[in-house]
Amino acid sequence: MIYPHFKFVELRHERPHITNMQEGQCMRTNKQTNKQTRALVIAVSAALMIGGCAAKKEEEGGKADPQTVGVKQEAPLEPVTLKFHQLGTYFTPEDFKMLLADPVHKKYPHITLEMINSQNDMAKMLAMGEQVDFLVTYNGRLAPHKDLNILEDITPLAKKHNFDLTRFDPGALDALKSASDKGELYALPYAVNLNALYYNKDIFDKFGVGYPSDGLTWENAIELGKKVGRQEGGTQYRGLEMDNLARLLFPLSLNVIDPKTDKAMVNSDPYKTAFEIGKSIYSIPGNDYKTGTGAIDRFSKDRNVAMLGSVNLFLTLRQMPDLNWDLAQFPSYKEKPNTYGMYDLHLLIPMKMSQYKDDQMRVMEVMFSDEVQNAMVRKTARISTLKDPKYSQQFAQEISELKGKRIEAVFKSKPAPAMAFSVYYSNAYTLLNAEYEAMLQGKQDTNTALRTAEEKINQLIKTEKGK
Repeated sequence: MIYPHFKFVELRHERPHITNMQEGQCMRTNKQTNKQTRALVIAVSAALMIGGCAAKKEEEGGKADPQTVGVKQEAPLEPVTLKFHQLGTYFTPEDFKMLLADPVHKKYPHITLEMINSQNDMAKMLAMGEQVDFLVTYNGRLAPHKDLNILEDITPLAKKHNFDLTRFDPGALDALKSASDKGELYALPYAVNLNALYYNKDIFDKFGVGYPSDGLTWENAIELGKKVGRQEGGTQYRGLEMDNLARLLFPLSLNVIDPKTDKAMVNSDPYKTAFEIGKSIYSIPGNDYKTGTGAIDRFSKDRNVAMLGSVNLFLTLRQMPDLNWDLAQFPSYKEKPNTYGMYDLHLLIPMKMSQYKDDQMRVMEVMFSDEVQNAMVRKTARISTLKDPKYSQQFAQEISELKGKRIEAVFKSKPAPAMAFSVYYSNAYTLLNAEYEAMLQGKQDTNTALRTAEEKINQLIKTEKGK
C-alpha cells in the first residue's frame, strides 16, 4: 500500500575515531536506539493499518465513526405478533390495516399486529389461554375489567419511552383516570365520539320549513320538530328522534350509579329533566315512541325522520349518496349551552399480562404520531383526542361525500365532563332504559319510572355483590 504523504530520506554518517571503551558504550547505545526504532516502526505500522482501513471504508461509501469504537451494538429486535381484541366494531379491517398494522410494521418491522375476531368476552378469553395484548373498547368498559387484573398504570412505561402525555386533551385523560383508585392511567384514547343533529333536507323543503340552525336548545328543537312532524301522502313524517337515552343523559354527566357508594342515583332532579325532554320529543304528534334501535334506519333508509340526534354517522351516511342530508349543532340543555355527550372515548388498552411491554408502547407511539392521527381524522372522520387544533381543522378532508356538509357544526360543542363508570353500569342502564321506554309508552309517569328504576338497580347491585 502506498502512502504519498510519507517521505523517506536516506541518512549517511561518517564514523569518527573512537576508543575501545567508547566503542562499547556506543554499541550499548545503538542497541537501545535500535529497540526504540523497532518499537516506533511497529507503532507507525499499526497507525497506518488503522488509517488504511478507515480510508478503505471511505472509499466504499462509509465513514469511520469514532463514537462507535468500543460500543456494543444492540441486537436486532425479536419478531413479535401483538393481538388486539375489540368489544364491538371500533376498527373495520380496512381501518385497522391503515391506522395500526401497516404504519406500525413500517416503523418497527419486527412487529406484526393481528385483530382477534372472537365473540367471547375477556374473562372467557383469559380462561381459554388466549393471547391478548390490547383491548379496544370505550371508557364505560374500563371499570368492569378492573376485577380481572388486566389493567395497569401505563404512566411509567410512557415515561421510559419519552411518550408525551401533555399532547392529549386533559379532559379526556381525566375521564380515564376517574376509573382508577389513585389516578392511574389504564389506557390511551385515540378518538372521542361526537354528537350531531342530522336532518333530512327534503322533508324540510317539502313542508317549506327552514333548516335547523346551530345553538338550538332542546325546547327549540322540539318546537321545530312539530313543524315537520305530520302525515303527508300516506307517510307519517317524524319530527325528531334520538337514537337512545344516553344522548339525553351524557350531556348532564349522568351515568346511573355512584361508583363510590355503589348506589343508584337516578331518582333525582337531573334524571327527571332528561326523562321529561325525552317525553316531550315523543309527544310530538305522529311521533309515538318505537322500541328498539331503529331510529338510525328510519332516518337513513325509511327516510321519514326529519331530525335525528345521534353520534358519528358520517361513514354510514356517505354510503347513501341519494339521501339529501346535512347536520347542525347538537341541541343543548338551557343550563349547559354548547355541550353534548360526555367524553365518550375510544381506547387502546395495553393488557397487563402481555409479555411485550416495550412493543405495546411502540404501537401507541405510532398510533399517536402526527402521520397516523392526520390519516385518521382526514380519512375516517374520527375526532382526535390530541389537543392540537390542526386535527379538527383537517377533519374529514379526504372524504369526498362530506364535501359541502356543515361539518363545522360538530366543533361548536364540547363534551361534558365524564363521571366514573360503575362496574354495574351496563346492566343498570338496561334497567333504567326499560322504565324510560315504559314511560314513553304511557304506562307510567316520570316519577314512577325513576323510583322503580332506582329500586331495581339497587337490588341488582345487592344481588351481584352477594354472588
